[in-house]
Amino acid sequence: MVLENYLKVQQKIKMLTKNNVLILPVSKTATLEQMEELYKNGIRTFAENRVEGFLQKHKSFPNCSWHMIGNIQSRKVKDLVGNFSLIHSLHREKIALEIDKHSRGKEIITNCLVQVNISKEDSKSGLYKNEVEDFLIFLSKLPGVNVRGLMTMAPFTENPEEVRYVFKELRMLRDELQNKGFYNLKELSMGMSNDYLVAVEEGATIVRIGSEIFR
Repeated sequence: MVLENYLKVQQKIKMLTKNNVLILPVSKTATLEQMEELYKNGIRTFAENRVEGFLQKHKSFPNCSWHMIGNIQSRKVKDLVGNFSLIHSLHREKIALEIDKHSRGKEIITNCLVQVNISKEDSKSGLYKNEVEDFLIFLSKLPGVNVRGLMTMAPFTENPEEVRYVFKELRMLRDELQNKGFYNLKELSMGMSNDYLVAVEEGATIVRIGSEIFR
C-alpha cells in the first residue's frame, strides 16, 4: 500500500511536469515496516524532522540519502553534519556557524537550503524575503556550507489554490537572486501532502510528502 501511494504521487507529478522532481517520503510518523516496503523497492531517499528519528532509522536502512527538514537545535548540529545529504531548514546565523565548524572539522561541505517564511506566519520559521540576500552573502563566507536553494512551508489549507502565491513568490525570489549572481540556487523545496501539486506547477524541485504516502 505504501509503495502504491508513492507511485501515485509520482504519477501525478509526471502528469504536471517533465522536470525531475524529487519526492521525499517524510518518515516522521512512518513505521519501520512501511519504510521497509519502500526500501525493498529501491527508494533510498527519505526526510526526517528530528535527529532522534533519524538515529533510530538509519541503522535499519543503510545506503540511504537523508534530508533534514525540521527545525535545528544548536546542540544537535554535530549529529546532522555528515549524516544528512541536504539540510532544508537553515535560517539562523548561529546554526550556520555551527554547521560550518563541524563541517570543517570533518573536512566535508554540508549542503543546505535557506528557509524562507513567505507567508509571514508567526508559527513558521524562516527569513522574510528581504532578509535572504544578506544571509546568502553571510553564508558565502563559510567554507563548510554550500547553499543549494530555498525552502518554504505554506499555511495549511483545504484549498491549495489559496497558497499558490507562496510557491510562486519563492520561485520569483530564487530567480531574482540568480539574476544577482547567486547561481547555485537550483533547488526549490516546497509543497507537502496537501499542496504539492500546486507547488510542482510553480516550479518545485523537491516535495516533502508524509501522510499522502504513509497513511
